[in-house]
Amino acid sequence: MLTWQDLLAFAENGNPEPDRRVEKSDAQWRAELSPEQYRVTRQAGTERAFSNPMCGLLEPGRYHCVCCDTLLFDADEKFDSGTGWPSFTQPARANAIAYRRDDSYGMHRVETVCNTCDAHLGHVFPDGPPPSGLRYCMNAVALRKAEA
Repeated sequence: MLTWQDLLAFAENGNPEPDRRVEKSDAQWRAELSPEQYRVTRQAGTERAFSNPMCGLLEPGRYHCVCCDTLLFDADEKFDSGTGWPSFTQPARANAIAYRRDDSYGMHRVETVCNTCDAHLGHVFPDGPPPSGLRYCMNAVALRKAEA
């Protein structure tokens, strides 16, 4: 189980190696993604809170990166954080997500990106439920839900 200290160490010292890499040109990403998916995943945007019904979906399933189809989260780790974005306590695999310090807008946060294709997913915070205490706050448009 990953802890807040693990994530801070990854953000400062380097992330685990991904199982594979997917790299495409900006033109390819624009052609494959909707304008909102592109803005969020390739330009580090944020969707409006409560704008996607995925926030309230708590049934079984798996959540993949919308850009490269890498498995990122399992619904077993999903919870209703009340924030307006899908929230998880752990990634599907320790090397599925990469972590970066984000000191933008006068805040100190940890950005989460897909470790396979560098798609911006959201941020992770140390205010989630036990036992990990983590809250991966993800943009729903960055995820594709698949059945379990």
